[in-house]
Amino acid sequence: IDADIYGPSIPHLFEMQKTGFEVDEKNRIYPPKSHNIPLISTEFFLENDEPLMWRGPMLNRMLNHFFNDVVWDKELDFMLIDLPPGTGDVPLTVFQSLPVDGIVVVTSPQDLVKMIVKKALNMANMMNIPVLGLVENYSFIKCPDCGKEFAVFGTSTIDEVAAAVELPVLGKLPIDLSLAELADAGDYAQANVEYLKPALDAVVKFEV
Repeated sequence: IDADIYGPSIPHLFEMQKTGFEVDEKNRIYPPKSHNIPLISTEFFLENDEPLMWRGPMLNRMLNHFFNDVVWDKELDFMLIDLPPGTGDVPLTVFQSLPVDGIVVVTSPQDLVKMIVKKALNMANMMNIPVLGLVENYSFIKCPDCGKEFAVFGTSTIDEVAAAVELPVLGKLPIDLSLAELADAGDYAQANVEYLKPALDAVVKFEV
């Protein structure tokens, strides 16, 4: 579920076009698939980069439609919900309305972001949502010539943050031009993101 309602981008990553939907006898939507991955997103319902100017109740209604009025495969391995940053209406609705088994919190090296991440962790704890661990994005960029790593967005402190909240670090994702090219080409399913293998292992091994 692409739950970034205002900034849906996942369909582009998988080069999924806006097409008509098949529906069942209850008028529920069959989600389109890419690489055998079913996906639903507000991007499928918008025309010509139309902006969404919705308040909380409309967001809540759309998220519940995505979960309850879409014909999901009965044998899903996982249902992944991509949330927007912060602790606003969308995460609150997901935590309150959907059976969330656990979350992975994504951060970046800047000090300001650390404050936001701690708020997100506190929100999850207050609502009894298990946190599997932390992933740092934009952690560094590696010089293609010499192999030296440069901390473009500042020195990482994710290990200290993780230790303070007693959570594991599940990955440090660098600025990788090859991944950006795959994303821009809509071919992200071909990405081999070795940096995130610990995050994948944590999700696979997580016991509800």
